[in-house]
Amino acid sequence: MLLPVIMAGGSGTRLWPLSRTLYPKQFLSLNSCLTMLQETLRRLDNIEHTPALIICNESHRFIVAEQLRKEGLPHSGIMLEPEGRNTAPAVALAALQALSRGEDPTLLVLAADHEIRDGESFTQSLAAAQLFASAGKLVTFGIVPTSAETGYGYIKMGDKLKGEGYEVAAFVEKPNAEVANQYFADGSYLWNSGMFMFKASVFIDELQKFRPDILASCKQSLATATQDLDFIRLDNASFKSCPEESIDYAVMEKTSKTVVVPLDAKWSDVGSWSALWEISQKDEHGNAIRGDIIVEDSTNSYLYSQHRLIGVVGVEDIVVVETKDAILVAHKNKVQQVKKIVSRLKENNRSEFLQHREIFRPWGSHDTIAEGQRYQVKHVIVLPGQITAKQIHYHRTEHWVVVSGTAKVHLEENTYLVSENESTYIPVGIPHAIENPGKIPLEIIEVRSGVYLEEDDVVRVSTSGVGY
Repeated sequence: MLLPVIMAGGSGTRLWPLSRTLYPKQFLSLNSCLTMLQETLRRLDNIEHTPALIICNESHRFIVAEQLRKEGLPHSGIMLEPEGRNTAPAVALAALQALSRGEDPTLLVLAADHEIRDGESFTQSLAAAQLFASAGKLVTFGIVPTSAETGYGYIKMGDKLKGEGYEVAAFVEKPNAEVANQYFADGSYLWNSGMFMFKASVFIDELQKFRPDILASCKQSLATATQDLDFIRLDNASFKSCPEESIDYAVMEKTSKTVVVPLDAKWSDVGSWSALWEISQKDEHGNAIRGDIIVEDSTNSYLYSQHRLIGVVGVEDIVVVETKDAILVAHKNKVQQVKKIVSRLKENNRSEFLQHREIFRPWGSHDTIAEGQRYQVKHVIVLPGQITAKQIHYHRTEHWVVVSGTAKVHLEENTYLVSENESTYIPVGIPHAIENPGKIPLEIIEVRSGVYLEEDDVVRVSTSGVGY
């Protein structure tokens, strides 16, 4: 029995401004109509397996649940990490969860933010790995390199084993350019992909040998975990006390049971805008274009527009990315430095590092379309059948104008309908919520006014919905 374990944490700062802390790259549609998380799960459609276990940050739980729902993707639960502790604790929790059900599946550990364009080769490598995993080996997948890459760790292949695997001679850190060229010319080095396959019990046994402290913390946090609908909520204090460590450092570099299976499946970790340009469809001039773009006399560029027309003239090797609240312009050879921009935004307490202007919630979304010193205007969408939490604001009043659909307004103990072109007023300190009882999305223009308009001016009175 194969149990996919999908690691859906991480912040993806190098793909800013599309990727943000609260909406990172694994939840974005970058190279297809599906998000990277959805693509990862769809990649397994032709492989016999049980529904995947998803591991993500608690702050991303509703994004994950909604993306699974939209594609009708079954799962074995969504495990919520209070904060990221790297891959060893996350996989330990998945293995313990599987074993607690009286099962000992083969775990297939995949990142939710990788691109694999050759599905047939991927499937063949999984089949080869399963033979080793069923024999008690811990399999890591090594990517057959296509260049002398300095951004990845490497795995040196040792002796050839029966089948498609090799002993692991060494794990090596990210090299400089000279050493990377040596590795590439040597032919016995593979990129370290961060994908694994092993029996749950075998991994737990090896973790007990080498990092019993990690295992103990994971056992404690899972023992007191609670089930909340699809979500498995770990004990906060126990998990935060767990040491932060990768699978490689915790187990794979120490155990004698490691096997590496080469993977030549047009893989990319999409770790930068230049990497995304490489895997994107291009025009006859080498430009990857997405959105409303007019290009003249420009070559080998990545051009992305979310909302506005962009005109590009006389450039080459440029990245231009436009979102509602930010624009990135960078040389394609310098895109690794985008994370420095994100660091500066964070240092200056700018919201652009954290989230997009349009913020998604389980009930819909809200988008700030205008703001001043004492006012803020939002475009709010409430999905059919959904309701926000009943809440109180102590520093602002609100006017709601319905522009499409019908709103059921809950104000104190009263309930009433507001139709298109009608409005209602929400005073300071009065419990309120808004519900969409109809069959079409409810669209509202919300005008906030007051001396303090931040999102933390919320006191939830009930949890019948999820507020904003």
